[in-house]
Amino acid sequence: MGSANSTLSVSLPSPNHSLCPSTTSSKSISQSQLKPQYFTDCITNLTHLLHPKLTKRAMSQSAAPASLVSPLKCANSGTVDNQAETVANSVLFDPHRIDEKLIQKLVYDGLVWSSLNGLVVGDRNVQRSGTVPGVGMVHAPLSLLPTPFPESHWQQACQLAPIFNELIDRVSLDGRFLQESLSRTKKVDEFTSRLLDIHSKMIEMKKQEEIRLGLHRSDYMLDAQTKLLLQVEFNTISCSFPGLGCRASKLHRSLLNYYGNHLALDSGRVPHNPAVEKFAEALAQAWCEYRNPRAVVLVVVQAEERNMYDQHWLCAVLRERHGVATIRKTLAEIDAEGELLPDGVLMVNGEAIAVIYFRAGYAPTDYPSESEWRARLLMEQSSAIKCPSVAYHLAGTKKIQQELAKPNVLERFLDDKDAIEKVRKCFAGLWSLDDLDVVRDAIERPELYVMKPQREGGGNNIYGDGVRETLLRLQKEGTEENAAYILMQRIFPTVSPAFLIREGICHKDHALSELGIYGAYLRNNEKVIMNEQCGYLMRTKVSSSNEGGVAAGFAVLDSVYLT
Repeated sequence: MGSANSTLSVSLPSPNHSLCPSTTSSKSISQSQLKPQYFTDCITNLTHLLHPKLTKRAMSQSAAPASLVSPLKCANSGTVDNQAETVANSVLFDPHRIDEKLIQKLVYDGLVWSSLNGLVVGDRNVQRSGTVPGVGMVHAPLSLLPTPFPESHWQQACQLAPIFNELIDRVSLDGRFLQESLSRTKKVDEFTSRLLDIHSKMIEMKKQEEIRLGLHRSDYMLDAQTKLLLQVEFNTISCSFPGLGCRASKLHRSLLNYYGNHLALDSGRVPHNPAVEKFAEALAQAWCEYRNPRAVVLVVVQAEERNMYDQHWLCAVLRERHGVATIRKTLAEIDAEGELLPDGVLMVNGEAIAVIYFRAGYAPTDYPSESEWRARLLMEQSSAIKCPSVAYHLAGTKKIQQELAKPNVLERFLDDKDAIEKVRKCFAGLWSLDDLDVVRDAIERPELYVMKPQREGGGNNIYGDGVRETLLRLQKEGTEENAAYILMQRIFPTVSPAFLIREGICHKDHALSELGIYGAYLRNNEKVIMNEQCGYLMRTKVSSSNEGGVAAGFAVLDSVYLT
């Protein structure tokens, strides 16, 4: 017998419509393979250990009818039995036991809250939704409920933020290290080569960035087997969702405030998320350090940006709380309207620029012509505070991440042995393709590795058989193209059942999550003005998906539920 699909079709706007499963899916688990009672027994024991004060009402809720709540999809690896055990031991509530009508209410109220509170993106089905504010808005992809995450690992991730902020700043000052580490990559990666050329020109000019601002995000996954918090990557440019990530946390606290007793969940376990306020504070302090009250913050954006509301949240807080004005320009517009005065001041359309905040410029597609590269060079030559500078941008590349994981390299930049140990503990396995033993193993067991180019924005990594095929091709061709990639240990986080909402439809699936911790670093010469952890971004995706970007369409916004 075919099993039901993993989609709960929630018809809107009426909250009283029924949930209707659609057609069968070859990837779903049959009811006989994944019995609700199995989850019930495991989770009842777990929840009594973790939350002894759960209400009897919540624990006694009957399971939704099998015809209405469809079974969960399989995870990406491992047997069905192992997946079920992983799921059962990773959640605090049993999705099979949440009443169907309660799910409908949660979804409906969640969508209303999102619409009223700006948890929205541009609808890709509406032509002008990426250019005209207020046109074609739709709720951001989101998780219906927050994802459980161990408080000890949460604290570990938060404590790492100031250390990584300092590390990136020191790496950015070592021009020789950046140039040498990326020298082979430069030969085969045109995008990295152009960034390195700009960096070289700044070195030749003896251009000093006395005021340095970094708005960062370090992404982690919790490895299910080792229980280690492992870093996926460190982002130094265009760290998205400080605005909407805060909204997601507030949404979940709002839902749990109202429905928490029914779900046996406490809204107080969802951490406060001050990312947008902290990022605005860092930009405002940098603006103050520039000491020109008539200058503005320049936000570098793409021509079409359906995630504009995340950016507008930040600009609105910056204006309303700190009185700092912003202007939005594409790289092409900066090339057309920008002018560098003799004293180094950057003028754009008659406005003096104090801080340049990049929400574009991180991918080759942002530079379709020489116009965009001229704009990048112009900004780098100016006295404006860059967020990030080209040196910070290069310090966040995958190759530099791999170089920092080598023995004794962290000691080159950090003095505190305890800090070095904390950073090294979170490193996953990272290798260059010069390591022939690792390459050989990756060809034999490609499922254990991820192949990464020097790219940001999601959708660029190589997984599974693609790893083997790419490595064999590179070996056959015998070129230096292998310098464009690194190999990374593939992290297998815990798989949990989740309700994921896109375009008003609630999908129930097996999912896994990635935790991003924001950090802000501001320094003026020897004075560190700000070095803080600044909130978080939780992203959740179906376990069968390799990539994890929300804006790229792979994941949904989520928040943390501390356990």
